[in-house]
Amino acid sequence: MAIVEMKSDALGKEPPRTTLGRREAIWGYLFISPWLIGFLFLTLAPMVATFIFTFTNINLIQDTPLRFVGLDNYAHLLQDARTWDALGVTFKFAAIALPIGLILPFAVALMLNSKSLRGSRYFQALFFMPFVIPFVAAIFAWSGMLNPEEGWINGALDFIGLDGPNWLNDPTWVYPALVMVGLWGIGSAIIINLAGMQNVPTELYDAARVDGAGWWGQLRNVTLPLMSPVIFYSITLGTVGVLQYFLVPLVLYSGDGRPGGSTFFFNIYLYKTFFTFQDMSFGATLAWMLFVIILALTLVLFWSAKYWVYYAGETK
Repeated sequence: MAIVEMKSDALGKEPPRTTLGRREAIWGYLFISPWLIGFLFLTLAPMVATFIFTFTNINLIQDTPLRFVGLDNYAHLLQDARTWDALGVTFKFAAIALPIGLILPFAVALMLNSKSLRGSRYFQALFFMPFVIPFVAAIFAWSGMLNPEEGWINGALDFIGLDGPNWLNDPTWVYPALVMVGLWGIGSAIIINLAGMQNVPTELYDAARVDGAGWWGQLRNVTLPLMSPVIFYSITLGTVGVLQYFLVPLVLYSGDGRPGGSTFFFNIYLYKTFFTFQDMSFGATLAWMLFVIILALTLVLFWSAKYWVYYAGETK
């Protein structure tokens, strides 16, 4: 038997699978079949269907016969001012929310990882608890706290002699307000960063201290390089998430873009096109535009990773 296997390997052919191997493969496919079926029917099939919709004129309000329209929906997309306005609102908010959403959890995790902080485990639980609260309930709670007349935040500002702004109804302050609402659920990001920091070998910090590195030197030369895979993970998920920003403006403003169109995000426009105007073809075109934008940015991030992401043990 061993001679036959050696001859098969020498000829470059894979030896035939044993009955046990085939049985294990069958059981493996059976175990992953729910995921495969879900992916095929709940993800892949709708994606293919929406791509086909982009070349048709499906509109559930207008009683028009179904026909092939070619690239008309894409031409309309390029000429539609609301599309570009919504995309501009999304990127403007992303430029504010994404850096804060990356830096603040990292800074909190850095504090919790400090040996001088007592009761770190209790603080970890406190920071993570808001993450498990239903986000819609948290949005309503924040809308009360940000109320310009009776909210706690403006009350605290008034206590120290400052006039609080009209957070949710002023285009100047609405993005900081939305960022504050989003920071309610950063507990998961804190735990991920903290787990990455605790996996950094302590002997590297010892070696850095022997070389005369202070706190900043250890952060720049040890923590950040070894945390770069976690930072890359957070940037990728954060980019995808912020470009799909949807729930908070929908709950607070019912998707009408108040104040002054500053909350008319791209996903709000996509939602209203599908479910309010029921223009399935143009809505599908908007969805594919968002998919292409996210895919392009993700590919750029993965391309850039080779220049700044360090994996321990890798050779270049």
